[in-house]
Amino acid sequence: MFNYNFFLFFNLPSAYWSGVRVKSIDDKTCLVKVRHNWFNKNPYKSIFWAVQGMSAELSTGLLLNQEIRNRKIKVSMLVISNSSKFFKKAVGKIIFNCNQGSEVKKIFDKLDENKPTNKIVLFSNGIDEAGDIVSEFKFEWSLKRKF
Repeated sequence: MFNYNFFLFFNLPSAYWSGVRVKSIDDKTCLVKVRHNWFNKNPYKSIFWAVQGMSAELSTGLLLNQEIRNRKIKVSMLVISNSSKFFKKAVGKIIFNCNQGSEVKKIFDKLDENKPTNKIVLFSNGIDEAGDIVSEFKFEWSLKRKF
C-alpha cells in the first residue's frame, strides 16, 4: 500500500508539519485528520482555517490521485475553485471526510480520447470529536488526461 503520510512529508511539508495525516483511504472514502496544536493554531484558540483547508483539499485530492494510480494513467489535476463555510471553532481532533469515490470513478470513466478533460466538484466536511460539523469545503477540480 502506498504510504500517503510519507508522501506528505516530502511533497506537502507544510501540511505534514501542521499535523495533517491521512487516517484512511479506500475506493469510496478518504479520511484526513488534524489535531489542534501549537503549530496550527490561530489567535482565537482554534485550528487556523488554512490548515483545515489543506486537510479538506487532501481528502478530495487523494481520492482522485488514488484513481489515477489504480488506472495507471497520466492526468493533470488542478483546483479551479473552492469555497468554505465554518460553523464552530475547530479544537481537538478534526476528521475531514470526502465520501465521493463512486463519483470519482464515474468521471474517470468519461476521460478518453474523445473527451480528455472534465470537471468534478468534491466536498469535504470537518467533524469534531463530538460529531459536529466544524467546517465544510467545496473543491472544483479540473482533470485533463494525457495520452
